[in-house]
Amino acid sequence: MQAFVDSICAAIAAASGRPAAEIRLESPKNPNQGDLAFPCFALAKAQRAAPPAIAAALAPRVAAALSGITCTPTGPYLNFRIERAALAREILGEIESRADAFGTSRAGEGKTIVVDYGSPNIAKPMHVGHLRSTILGMALVRLHRALGYRTVGINHIGDWGAQFGGLVVALRRWRGEVDLANEPVMGLLALYQRSKAAIDEQGPSYDASFAKEARDAYRELESGVDGEVRAQWRWVTQVSLAAFAKTFARLGVTHDLVRGESWFETHLAPTIARVQAAGIAELSQGALVVMLGEVDKGLKETPCLLRQSDGTTLYATRDLAAVFDRWKEFEFERCLYVVGGEQKLHFRQLKAVLKRMHLEWEPRVEHVDFGLLLGPGRVKIASRRGEVLVLDDLLDEVVAAARERVREKNPDLPNLEAIAEQVGIGALVFNDLKRERIKDVIFDKDDLTSFEGETGPYVMYTHARSCSILRKAAAMGAGRPAGPAGVEPDWRAIENASAILLQLGRFPAVVRGAAAKAEPSELAQYLLGLCREYNTWLADRSNKVLGEAPATMAARLALVRGVRIAIGNGLRLLGLAAPEEM
Repeated sequence: MQAFVDSICAAIAAASGRPAAEIRLESPKNPNQGDLAFPCFALAKAQRAAPPAIAAALAPRVAAALSGITCTPTGPYLNFRIERAALAREILGEIESRADAFGTSRAGEGKTIVVDYGSPNIAKPMHVGHLRSTILGMALVRLHRALGYRTVGINHIGDWGAQFGGLVVALRRWRGEVDLANEPVMGLLALYQRSKAAIDEQGPSYDASFAKEARDAYRELESGVDGEVRAQWRWVTQVSLAAFAKTFARLGVTHDLVRGESWFETHLAPTIARVQAAGIAELSQGALVVMLGEVDKGLKETPCLLRQSDGTTLYATRDLAAVFDRWKEFEFERCLYVVGGEQKLHFRQLKAVLKRMHLEWEPRVEHVDFGLLLGPGRVKIASRRGEVLVLDDLLDEVVAAARERVREKNPDLPNLEAIAEQVGIGALVFNDLKRERIKDVIFDKDDLTSFEGETGPYVMYTHARSCSILRKAAAMGAGRPAGPAGVEPDWRAIENASAILLQLGRFPAVVRGAAAKAEPSELAQYLLGLCREYNTWLADRSNKVLGEAPATMAARLALVRGVRIAIGNGLRLLGLAAPEEM
């Protein structure tokens, strides 16, 4: 498709005098008017003429420079229609030649994207609150990687703080009362909750001796002494990371670096010194703060607190230390924090501090915020195992629902369990990514596991349906991607599939746009649109693929394969499997 775009832009540039790089084409609102359109509004000021007059004057000169593409003035637009055989040959030929690489590029080569996502707290199971950050973050890693960027996925775990003093004491006192052998993380959670109650001075379970022992333990942890407290902390961290790894694996999620808050403990003093050296830190009631009103009027009353009056640091201090370290190590093109919208204030403050320090890379730091995950009726998703809804429980629930759906659709399917896992996890991932990320996501396992509507299983089934057609073609001896051996496709057989071809041609641009806007929903919605067009085409009996004349079958099989490749590549970029049978 890009070849047609380049030809049209070059012809407009030659006729108008405007640089080709500044010419932007779009899709006409009415597809009957053409495949691509150029709005002439951008030329009105320079040419001192009305856009419709400009379009009428440019049309014959642009048309004369094009081959296989008609140019028609329509009001203020130049509309272009590509000859159908050329359209099919170009787009399906590109897809066939690039196959699994279709949609990828080397545009980001030599540049680094840092993505902070997931970031659970140790000594607790991953819960549903971690799901959206994890899914969105991994999708952004895949999208940027497909464009040639070096991607660095970071799991910034919560592994530091006063709460670990209480947990260590709880392990000393009550270790034998929980099942740490079989369910270590759930056992640690129970101990954490019990220790929290024991140090709550206002609560009925407050224990003064426990609270003192917990404070002493945390002081020992912070001191760096490699004794019993630090050994316990290391064990808790290792156990937690092992549990996280299993959950991440089910979601198809990986990280390149695991760097928790503890990793930056030695960076805190230099970080504060750096901010002070910039001349923007000041004391306020004994605390060290940075006033932000001069760079963000909305933050006039909410300064960034770097150090409290008792000398302790805060989350903001650690995040400053982390972003300084990331810039030093990676000199990133973008540093994306995939964190919920409730942390908007925190990231506004973080960026405002960087702006006050006059750091030229501040605009490259981005908060990729998102909405909540809610149950039907927009209520909080209920838990069956205590205060948190364990993420693995949610995954099991969705996979069980998917298993029943798949069994109903294909009761004799081999590898049912493996396919159910793929479909269930894929359904959950797609349900998260199909909406703009700032919107809340509704979790309804019956809706999201359906094979109909705007669901992951619908897209996955469309892929599997295409694979089935291609398998049957192979069994008939027409298994070459373009159809029977030695047969030239008759592209007239897919003239009524122009909408599908144009959709296929848009795929690389959709991948680029989804990455640039940090908006995976653009790719998810693209896949839904492509599947709707394609399934409608297949449902028309006049478009029968198999058993037709060899030249007709060759053209239609090429279209089926092109759609299969685009859907498969799109699914994998979003983090879904692309099953060949369902």
